[in-house]
Amino acid sequence: MELSWSAALSAEEGRELAAQLFEETFGYQPQDVWSAPGRVNVIGEHVDYNGGPCLPIALPHRAFIAYAPREDRLLRLVSPQTREAVDELDLDRIAPRGCEGEVSGWAAYLSGVAWALEKSGYGPLHGFDAALYSCVPRGGGLSSSAALECAMAVAIDEAEGLGLAGSVSEPNDAGRTILVECARMAENQIAGANTGGLDQTASLRCLSGHALALDCRDMSVEHIPFDLESQGLALLVIDTRAAHSLADGQYGQRRADCEEAARQLGVEQLVDVEDLEAATQALSEERLIKRMRHVVSEIARTRALIELLKEGPLEGDRLKVVGALMNDSHDSLRDDYEVSCLELDVAVEAARAAGAYGARMTGGGFGGSAIALVDRERLEETAQAVAQAYSERGLDAPAFIVAVPSAPAGKL
Repeated sequence: MELSWSAALSAEEGRELAAQLFEETFGYQPQDVWSAPGRVNVIGEHVDYNGGPCLPIALPHRAFIAYAPREDRLLRLVSPQTREAVDELDLDRIAPRGCEGEVSGWAAYLSGVAWALEKSGYGPLHGFDAALYSCVPRGGGLSSSAALECAMAVAIDEAEGLGLAGSVSEPNDAGRTILVECARMAENQIAGANTGGLDQTASLRCLSGHALALDCRDMSVEHIPFDLESQGLALLVIDTRAAHSLADGQYGQRRADCEEAARQLGVEQLVDVEDLEAATQALSEERLIKRMRHVVSEIARTRALIELLKEGPLEGDRLKVVGALMNDSHDSLRDDYEVSCLELDVAVEAARAAGAYGARMTGGGFGGSAIALVDRERLEETAQAVAQAYSERGLDAPAFIVAVPSAPAGKL
């Protein structure tokens, strides 16, 4: 069976394609091209907005933005899908979702960053022309929207001389934390998706060759070496091709359930729950118990996996435990948090049956992607097994990515 692999563009290819689209659309050359990666979360799902720890890596797949400032406040935005109808927005009239001046579609993610920077005191900004070319799979739960926001953030930062991001080789982590918050504001208020800051943090603050241990209580980070290839392993990403959206209400409902559970338990966030059994008895509804149980147990799993990575290479019992933690994470997301779906479950079950050490859904759920930790020599075999399981169930064929920890947002 022929497999579909989603290849990443090289830095040179991405820069050239974005710059070419810019020049064809606007008739002049951009000032430069900036880019930002999508991400995959190794473990720690739906705990970011509960103050817990997450463990993302940046993907080699990036969103590239060719950019040039203007002398006025006009924003002109184009992508390969919209080259026949360029989005034009007035920076003075952009407003949050539900207000006069709200922005629809993909343009909300880009224009929202400029809006958020100004709201955070970094302005007034110039208008700009921008051309987007992205190879981050859309709808795959791999933070394609955060990649747009973060590419836009580092472009504005450098072009406007804000001095927040630093460079890819010498990032300014404190400044990037500010850009994370602006990108999150854009997604929450302009695009209308009530996400936490995990995706933007991964895109702006990950390092090549490392996983990012992110404490979402205070947004502090620790960079942990994550070189699976040297250990004969690989992280296979399975894009289920099932429709995925965080702005359709389901994500917001899960977040509201967690906030209500925390309120009933008298804690600020669910990360503060210390006694799972006592918390279970204190909650009033089975739905809230299940949501809380996932979050509290996922926090424990994530902390355990981070410590295992710090101890040494993934081999022997350490590798087995990491796989078991990944498996338990998916089962909890499926049964207690109820964010999985048929396509995700089939992918996970097929990967496990093919010998994966661990497999789980990743991202917000309701579609999107799954990941499997496998022996590198069995990468193709595992992908074939997943594709065959999809075919047998009459599902559309999935696509595959090999996740290699990559560079953060900036100019490559």
